Amino acid sequence: MKHMKFSIYVCLFVTTILSAQKSSITLEDIWKDGTFRTERMDALHSMKNGQQYSVLNFDRETRSTSIDIYDYKTLEKVKTLVSSSNLEAIPYFTNYTFSKDEQQVILATNEEAIYRHSALGNYYIYNVKNGGLDLISEEKIQEPTLSPDGNKVAFARENNLYVKDLITNEIMQITSDGEKNEIINGITDWVYEEEFAFVRAFDWNADSNKIAFIRFDETNVPEFSMDVYGTELYQTQQVFKYPKAGEANSEVSLHIYDLNTKQTNEVKVDKVYEDFYIPRIEWTNNPDVLSAQYMNRHQNELDLWMINAKANTSNLVLAEKDKAYIDVTDNLTFLKDNSFIWTSEKDGFNHIYHYDKKGNLINQITKGNWEVTNYYGYDEKNNTIFYQSVENGTINRDVYSIKLNGRNKKRLTKSDGTNNASFSADFSFFINTFSSATTPPEYTLNSSTSGNLIKSIKDNDKLAQKLSDYKTSKKEFSTINVNGNDLNMWMIKPVNFDANKKHPLLMYQYSGPGSQQVANRWNSANDYWYQHLAQEGYIVVCIDGRGTGFKGAEFKKVTQNELGKYEVEDQIAAAKQLGELPYVDASRMGIWGWSYGGFMSSNCLFKGNDVFKMAIAVAPVSSWRFYDSIYTERYMTTPQENESGYDDNSPINHVDKLKGDFLLVHGSGDDNVHLQNTMRLAEALIQADKQFDWAVYPDKNHGIYGGNTRLHLYKKMTNFIHETLGDKIEKEESTPVINEVKIKG
Repeated sequence: MKHMKFSIYVCLFVTTILSAQKSSITLEDIWKDGTFRTERMDALHSMKNGQQYSVLNFDRETRSTSIDIYDYKTLEKVKTLVSSSNLEAIPYFTNYTFSKDEQQVILATNEEAIYRHSALGNYYIYNVKNGGLDLISEEKIQEPTLSPDGNKVAFARENNLYVKDLITNEIMQITSDGEKNEIINGITDWVYEEEFAFVRAFDWNADSNKIAFIRFDETNVPEFSMDVYGTELYQTQQVFKYPKAGEANSEVSLHIYDLNTKQTNEVKVDKVYEDFYIPRIEWTNNPDVLSAQYMNRHQNELDLWMINAKANTSNLVLAEKDKAYIDVTDNLTFLKDNSFIWTSEKDGFNHIYHYDKKGNLINQITKGNWEVTNYYGYDEKNNTIFYQSVENGTINRDVYSIKLNGRNKKRLTKSDGTNNASFSADFSFFINTFSSATTPPEYTLNSSTSGNLIKSIKDNDKLAQKLSDYKTSKKEFSTINVNGNDLNMWMIKPVNFDANKKHPLLMYQYSGPGSQQVANRWNSANDYWYQHLAQEGYIVVCIDGRGTGFKGAEFKKVTQNELGKYEVEDQIAAAKQLGELPYVDASRMGIWGWSYGGFMSSNCLFKGNDVFKMAIAVAPVSSWRFYDSIYTERYMTTPQENESGYDDNSPINHVDKLKGDFLLVHGSGDDNVHLQNTMRLAEALIQADKQFDWAVYPDKNHGIYGGNTRLHLYKKMTNFIHETLGDKIEKEESTPVINEVKIKG
């Protein structure tokens, strides 16, 4: 156990085992029957009066959906605002959006996904006062957005922007040059949607008379095509523009449409950009001033511009630079005087800053060797900011308040675990969603002043009680010192764990930049799978190595230009240390991961062929040359600039080192990490005369789900683990591990 240091600081996973007569968790329980599904609060919206909130509810008996209004103080339902059971035109709706005055609601139905975040659908406007219901457009549209005055709605259709006057019902077309795979107006292209995480690239000003929008010219972006096999005699193809690393991006431009003059003007800022992004636009409180963020292609320079649409001038108010990269967020908040709140890693940790409208720093609001992980908003009345951070340990999340001047900081949440707040419109209350490794999600109403509990709203005690009937093992949190760093780790041991016997070990990791898998929160479906594997005699471990998040910029950005180097070194070194434990069978250790994790598990098996006996790679990147421009270049610059960084750490170039068992899985309809990655890796393995197992799921995207798909996939992976690691597992019974679950009451 040389060079090994463990420090246990959180313990216990779930449930109480009082006798050996417990049920085993089956794969059908997890991926077919939904046995461990949690209760949630869907589409929560705080009403502007600050005293009520709305929730989207589904009635199983009538198969209808409704928007129900609840009182914060009593938590009792005040009324049903609208129910699809009373609407002949809409048998159900899946989402809703209020106008600013809450007198109109956009109801979404018949939505069909385009990519990860985007969708086409039929959208209706419901009038709260008179119960009227109007279809916005006969054709399916994207991103309908009500104007602040509630009299108009803007939307996108077939790559063009439109505005509908809700008083006259007149539809006005703002742009006319939109064309598939060439020009997009007001909606992001594929790579912006995926990597900058937004779809609606247009915004109303405060006076409802101007719309700013981004235009994407993707004419020169190379096309990618995927076969769609479907059920017809001949397959079809999905063809879309996808800029891979180093290839041409969309040429973007910013425009402002004036509804009074019916004129569109292109915005020109006072700086020449050769190859750039516009990852965010947002009107300020001044109806003539638009904010726009411009970023260079390397993504290590971010400029915040204030554009005066009336005077046709631009002012650069903030210019951030970083040696590695800058993350784009949605945290920009304008105060009444147009001073603004901003978050930045410029002091080495993500913190909150206050600037005046000209970009002069007023003060740094939060400080310390810890990260702000969520910014909730600013309470103008009480001059208070609310945020979430990891100040109480990097695996935990707590909600805090702090004055705008950086004083009087308060921790508002009391329990160690993952806390996330949804505040009332006037910031007098917040609904806290709390979970931990021992407590399933519970929703409570809390005071924003003290954080004190006012009332419980919803819990998952029934799920906790149900789990008490199953065999489960505790999830143990600790740290392990690897390559000079204390890395967060969790471990799940077999139910019948015997420290005097050697057990096979499976490692799970993701390891992508800024990510986190070791967190004190309630289990996902995969966690139940790990419990299933623990029942079968396996130890399951997860370690967040260098490059992962919430430990400061230096720890996160050490992998810059070398994705897959330090992360792989940490997983291999950690596995070697774990293999020295007396209860781990070092000859039977495996690793698995999905997406970036599949890239990692492949590399670990190839480069760590003396450590890992097997690996499973699901939807892996096999070479960063195959992945998209924005994500890849953020961490690697371009292949033309960093040839060795791309090639030295890509699994496709290390297939000759394969000694163990390898399972490779992909969906043929993966628009994100293309099947090309697996096909090229498979061909490299074949030419290197390396045997491997693989599976391709027809027409399935990056998530590989739908119908029986997930169950089939996890059966395949489970069987592969048994075949490669489980040949010597002793199945004899022994005294079960005693764990506990937190059940209120």
